[in-house]
Amino acid sequence: MGRYFYSEVDIKSPWHQVLAAFWQRYPNPYSTHVLTEDVLYREVTSSNHLLSRRLLTKTNRLPGWAERVFPMHMARAVYVLEDSIVDPQAHTLITKTWNLNHNTLMTVVERCLFEEDHGRPSWTKLRREAWISSAVYGLGRPIQEFGLARFKSNQAKAMRGLEYSLSKLQSGGPERLREEAPAVPSTDTAADKQESHRLQKQPGP
Repeated sequence: MGRYFYSEVDIKSPWHQVLAAFWQRYPNPYSTHVLTEDVLYREVTSSNHLLSRRLLTKTNRLPGWAERVFPMHMARAVYVLEDSIVDPQAHTLITKTWNLNHNTLMTVVERCLFEEDHGRPSWTKLRREAWISSAVYGLGRPIQEFGLARFKSNQAKAMRGLEYSLSKLQSGGPERLREEAPAVPSTDTAADKQESHRLQKQPGP
């Protein structure tokens, strides 16, 4: 069945600032496990939706009991793919990430929605979901429990890293924030709506 994680966080910053901080959150002192980030694909659609695909490299330290079970030559880095859609008209950022290697050992799929709080425009809501599964016979449950515990720890660090990035941007003044803001959109196309709906509604593994 795997393990499921869900959380909601209120961020005391307007959406456009959170968006700018999201793109600039690495490196930061709370995410030293993130080694590299590379943009593989980026497109601004006719309706000014920003579609991106990035590749992140992170460290993959195994627990002591797992190091005794799995081969010593197993890669100590995990490659994570991140797809995202920015809708500057609806004030939403949707991301979906999943690991490309170590899939037999453990698969982690995460989906985040950053959305302007319409009742409090100076705040942003973050809804985060994650699905953790393992195909290792006989060890699936402890691996999933370990994966869930590590995910909780990493997402807490990710929030502190985002807050760190926000504080840097806010101290830089409004001109810098305006430079990071997305363009004002035109009318949505059917393709844009279909792609946004796919990321919002696609079920976990």
